[in-house]
Amino acid sequence: MTTVLAIDQGTSGTKAVVVDGGGSVLALSEVTVRPTYLPGGGVEQDPQALLESVLTAGRQAVAEAKVPIDVVTLANQGETVLAWDPETGRPLSPMIVWQDRRCESICAELRPHAELIAQKTGLVLDPYFSAPKQAWIRRNITTDGVVTTSDSWLVFQLTGEFVTDASTASRSLVLDLDSGEWDPELLALFGLDGERLPRILSNTAVAGVTTLFGGGEIPVGGLIVDQQAALVAERCLQAGEAKCTFGTGAFLLANTGTDPVRSRSGLSTSIAWQQDGQNLYCLDGQIYTAASAVRWLEQLTFINSARDLDKTAAPDSEGVMCVPALAGLAAPWWRPDATATITGMTLSTGSQHLVRAVLEGIAAQVAEVARSMAHDLGQPLQRLRVDGGLTQSKVLMQSVADLVQIPVDVYPSQHATPLGAAALARVAVTPGLALDDAIVDWKPTLSFEPEWSADRAADFSTRWRRIADLTV
Repeated sequence: MTTVLAIDQGTSGTKAVVVDGGGSVLALSEVTVRPTYLPGGGVEQDPQALLESVLTAGRQAVAEAKVPIDVVTLANQGETVLAWDPETGRPLSPMIVWQDRRCESICAELRPHAELIAQKTGLVLDPYFSAPKQAWIRRNITTDGVVTTSDSWLVFQLTGEFVTDASTASRSLVLDLDSGEWDPELLALFGLDGERLPRILSNTAVAGVTTLFGGGEIPVGGLIVDQQAALVAERCLQAGEAKCTFGTGAFLLANTGTDPVRSRSGLSTSIAWQQDGQNLYCLDGQIYTAASAVRWLEQLTFINSARDLDKTAAPDSEGVMCVPALAGLAAPWWRPDATATITGMTLSTGSQHLVRAVLEGIAAQVAEVARSMAHDLGQPLQRLRVDGGLTQSKVLMQSVADLVQIPVDVYPSQHATPLGAAALARVAVTPGLALDDAIVDWKPTLSFEPEWSADRAADFSTRWRRIADLTV
């Protein structure tokens, strides 16, 4: 059976797992990476530190597993970019992280073209995506070398190849969603025409080989962006199946099959994965603050850690409502200037009510995205599969079930992203293997059924949305 070293390179850390063909995690290593938050909305990472985290985590996991590795795969942050020398691999800029907002002026300049961009790419014109940040680097840091997403640079360091994958490329604002190719008109709009661009690979292709993890040459393949990797792991293989990852933010994705549904509700459409020349698509909605809102509660000393959420949260918020827009509001508002709001407080309000209100506020944003997806899909979601650290909060998961009004199934592993990438890597090195057979079977550790009536959920959502709309 194929043994995979799956590396999940994220915003706040790099995780490496060695997983065998049966899905057993043989080894795990994690290395912290720390973004730098700058005035004016800047968020940067040190490229060399990030590369070292990949190599250190990967080597530690391989050493701990003590088994031969058949293939290495990499899941990446998606929209984080940098400039670098394509001959030497030397970074020419910091990594500009997906959260960075300094290219808002570039998006403002292109606002007259927003409808064209949305129709071609399936994305909302927003600094969240890659191309505006790439254009910002060209205007403000350097015109030398190439400017790409972080995965291209990391894969070059591992293999010497200049590539990206279809799912990551589809997060750029310069990829034609239907053809899966770079679009010359869009590149020109962003001032990126004439740039040397990475070759776009299928998500089940082999990119090259690496010798950096020991054991001789090992194929590198199954490359994918992080959220789509979790969609694979949670076996959302049919149109309408959906998952939500609760990490720093929360990310709700729904498979739309071979139909690149253009959202009419402020969501994004991307390539979920490409296999055998065919694109599978997904709708997605982003919520900027999930675990980051919980960290804010920690800073206020309302809780000591996320483990305290359920024992601290009040049974009822007693009328307190929170829109936790601590880093703005993403889908479906797309207002980075929005700020957090707490209403309904009285002299009897305690920290326990605020904790409850923050968790219900996160769940309310998930419900808004789910309703937008139902509108775009023409039918409501039937179940929601969830993963990520905050799924350990039963209060939050019950709130999601109550407000979305569907059952919620908790994925049994904290490693959905690397396990999804591992499945694609197995397909990449095993001719004829179906993706369905490459994914490890799973059963939910917990399932949550809605306890609120539809009327109660609708009333809460209406009141919450009224407050949210005032923040923008």
